[in-house]
Amino acid sequence: MTEHRRHGVIRVNGMRFWGKHGALAHERERSQPIDIDLEVIADLNVPAASDRLEDAIDYAALFAQCERVVTTTSFTLLEALAEQILTSVCADERVLEAVVRVSKPRLLDGATPQVQLARAKAPRGDAPN
Repeated sequence: MTEHRRHGVIRVNGMRFWGKHGALAHERERSQPIDIDLEVIADLNVPAASDRLEDAIDYAALFAQCERVVTTTSFTLLEALAEQILTSVCADERVLEAVVRVSKPRLLDGATPQVQLARAKAPRGDAPN
């Protein structure tokens, strides 16, 4: 009998960090606010059943990963920043998919540009061709 697994979603929204990112030189000289929303798709059956933090993807760890990338790197494009966040988050083998939204609040005359990138990992046992 085939085991059917249900996947769940972990969202960590409204994260704000200060980083030096932007296409213009002055944007990379001074820290500015960068807002991050993160969505992680994972099999949440084990932590739901065990109620043990060690079985779960720790929200605080996801927050810390996003904070580290935003505050310790510098990118010209929000797309590159988002890609680095995905690389960090998807290093956890339990993460099946992830979506990240990166925003620079009030950058354009009060408007907020936002980039969204997503990554889905190949199912276990599937090798890329």
